[in-house]
Amino acid sequence: MMSNRYATAEGVPYTDWTEIDGDLGDCPEPLRSAILKSRVDFADGDASRVPFWHTPDDVDVIADLPYADDADEVRGHRLDLYLPHEAVVRGGQTMPVYVDIHGGGFVYGHKELNRNFCTHLASRGFAVFSVNYRPSPQTDFLGQLRDVAQALAWIRDHRGEYPIAQDGVWLTGDSAGGCLAFFTAAIERSASVAAALGVEASGIGVNGAALVSGLYNLLPYVPSDGDAAATAAGEDDPKTILDAMSSTFFAPLADVDHSAVDVAEIVRSVDLPPLFLNTSSDDFIQSETLHLAALLAEGNADFELHDWKTAPAETLGHVFPVCMSWLEESGTVLDLIRDFTYSRL
Repeated sequence: MMSNRYATAEGVPYTDWTEIDGDLGDCPEPLRSAILKSRVDFADGDASRVPFWHTPDDVDVIADLPYADDADEVRGHRLDLYLPHEAVVRGGQTMPVYVDIHGGGFVYGHKELNRNFCTHLASRGFAVFSVNYRPSPQTDFLGQLRDVAQALAWIRDHRGEYPIAQDGVWLTGDSAGGCLAFFTAAIERSASVAAALGVEASGIGVNGAALVSGLYNLLPYVPSDGDAAATAAGEDDPKTILDAMSSTFFAPLADVDHSAVDVAEIVRSVDLPPLFLNTSSDDFIQSETLHLAALLAEGNADFELHDWKTAPAETLGHVFPVCMSWLEESGTVLDLIRDFTYSRL
């Protein structure tokens, strides 16, 4: 049973923004303990930020829209829509659309976790859909991509009901969500990548993406037969939660043409949309963003890189514009995303 300690000092249950242990009953050790520890560590960090979260007065929220028939049983199949109130008043269908995919190491988080980021992005002139997807161990990497594609298909079919643009969407995601956003962009822009991964593209049209501290190089986590056997036998001592999930969550990628998983090959062969990349000098996976930027530069792609350098005794860290949207630096990033997007409409 979940301990009562899994709540903030203000009494907000961690389950309001993530799964904790309700889906771990059939998960074998040591993976069960690794996922539980990762979730609690993430949530403990987010708990300290709750008092700073707020919704701008000029943003309306339509919450818990189901994008799949089983949404009453599967929380991962719901989404929220954030709209500037002025767009609601004015009507029309010109408001550019962002679709946000939250992070959390593929095991943590619900859409509510990114509420602060989504509201502040919406206040800058966007409709923002915040998408849930099933965390591991409820599904694997390809299952998460299929969840995102299904959410995009729902938006495609229902966008006429809202005062939003009808000509495609922009994607945003942080950390694991940045990874899912990047691969979703590739799927939506390349029939060969979609076929190789076995994910049906929505066809909604992806006009660009703003990726915050994403993970892009998955090849180190794609298991070989030896890796899977060692992990199953408990002979391996995984260093990270991603290593722990190698033989389960990333296992389907072992049977996929690696050109559809290799970020360098995707950049070389796919007509990717404009990309906004953000990281910081104390982001623990800063190199992932810098490597992607180098590949995009080599290919003369349309992209912007914002690599923040922290001052002495200052911390920004991983995905700071998302988890600490009240910072001055975060406000600047949100403004830069607005300018990047509007300049390409």
